[in-house]
Amino acid sequence: MTTTTTTIQMAVRPWRLDCHVAAGDDQRAVDELRQSLSATPPTISPRWFYDDAGCALFERITGLAEYYQTRTEEALLDARMDAVIEAVHPTELVEIGSGAATKTRAILGAMARADGLHRYIPFDISPGAIARSASALAVAYPGLRVHGIAGDFSRHLGKIPRRQAGGTRLVAFLGSTLGNLEPAQRRLMVRRLARLLAPGDALLMGTDLAHDPAVLMRAYDDAPGVTAEFNRNIIRHINRAFEGDADPDAFIHEAIWNTRASRIEMHLRASRPIDWDLPGLDLRLHVPEGRTIRTEISCKFTLDGVAALYADAGLRLTTWDEDALGRYAISVAVKD
Repeated sequence: MTTTTTTIQMAVRPWRLDCHVAAGDDQRAVDELRQSLSATPPTISPRWFYDDAGCALFERITGLAEYYQTRTEEALLDARMDAVIEAVHPTELVEIGSGAATKTRAILGAMARADGLHRYIPFDISPGAIARSASALAVAYPGLRVHGIAGDFSRHLGKIPRRQAGGTRLVAFLGSTLGNLEPAQRRLMVRRLARLLAPGDALLMGTDLAHDPAVLMRAYDDAPGVTAEFNRNIIRHINRAFEGDADPDAFIHEAIWNTRASRIEMHLRASRPIDWDLPGLDLRLHVPEGRTIRTEISCKFTLDGVAALYADAGLRLTTWDEDALGRYAISVAVKD
């Protein structure tokens, strides 16, 4: 794999972007998609949600009355970050899955108020997202050093630079992204995050909590039908990418609460028999009427479950803050 390191000079000060995604990553994703569609039952990775149309639809979802997760996490960060920063005293922030860095400002602002803001390391699959946020944050926080890492968190966390001598690191993994992973993958992910920490450093996570299934179901099957359109758009994206011919409207969006696994599952159910030709994947897929294709899992957590994940990774839970309705939590664990 070829690694490209780019340093970009901004008007305020230089910032650095190391790109560890390459053409081979695209082929790997294509091979994984072919395998998952050919499996029984078939699945599609959520990564295929996010073409331009999918990103726009997800932004609409986050503003829906039913979808409480984003605004609740933001409110918790706004309310609690000063106390978290006072306890941890970080001098640098590493954010995994930074995206547009919209929630980041609550953390950076608290660090700046504590006079501890020196370096920000955004890590995301999208080099463009990092570049855009780095530019904006360089203006918002004069003197902030930004070292972006573009990579896949399943393979490239080791590319994150070492903590600066004499400083303290806070790693943030927000958005309940952990819930999109299977149990074994979740344990491995928290262990990988723990390896980014030295003694005294801390991990901040946001997790959606297990609560009223009816409320959870509405968050993934909203009355206006935006999530349904978001789910069907994955078919449109794959059609465009691989010359496919499936009719997205032939699939019915379904959100299912899996009690045993404590998770929401999103599926697309075939409303009639569908023969899906995908020349770009060298694949012809027959989807019988009633067969579903799973597109996402979103696991819901408890305090005990999160504490166990931290302990398994050699971390100690020190802070747990949830909203008044018990729907969402942010937590902090330290490495002793």
